[in-house]
Formats: sequence, structure tokens, C-alpha cells
Amino acid sequence: MAYVVIAYWTAKDGEEDAVAAALTNLTEPSRAEPGNLAYVVHRDPEDARRFVIYEQYADEAAYQAHAESEHFRRFGKEDGIPRLSSREREFLVDI
Repeated sequence: MAYVVIAYWTAKDGEEDAVAAALTNLTEPSRAEPGNLAYVVHRDPEDARRFVIYEQYADEAAYQAHAESEHFRRFGKEDGIPRLSSREREFLVDI
């Protein structure tokens, strides 16, 4: 059963390009994780501050490994997330 995370990030005013760079840096190492099935970043064409990240993992443990990874710490927790005005996540499983 796949474990899906949909994350909604909104950058603070003036931080949108830095958030985009952090997500770009995070994408390839996340896709290379053993349990990662998909990692796709989207940007709202009408509001450059809004990002949607679609993540799919083999299971919840694979997602937890991602959340504890060095690249997520560096590019997510220490770089991208502090530049956000809001962050929401949905956690889903296949039916």
C-alpha cells in the first residue's frame, strides 16, 4: 500500500525564489531514496509564492526515513521551511 503526502507551502513575501531553490535542491536526493515512488514539485502559475509537493512512498516507514534524511534536514527544515508563511500536509493511503 503506497503512502502519499501532499504538502502545501506558501513562501513569505520575497522568499519565493529561495523556496523554489530549496525545493529544487531537495528533489533529486528525495527521488533517489529507496522507498520513494514519486516526488514532484509544482508551483502556482498565478501566485509564485505557492508550491504543492506530491510525494509517494512504498510505506509510512519510507516517508519517515525521508523526514529524517540529511537532505530534508538541510534543504527542507533549515532552508525552505523557515522561509514559509504557511505549511500544510495531507497524509493518504491507497484504497
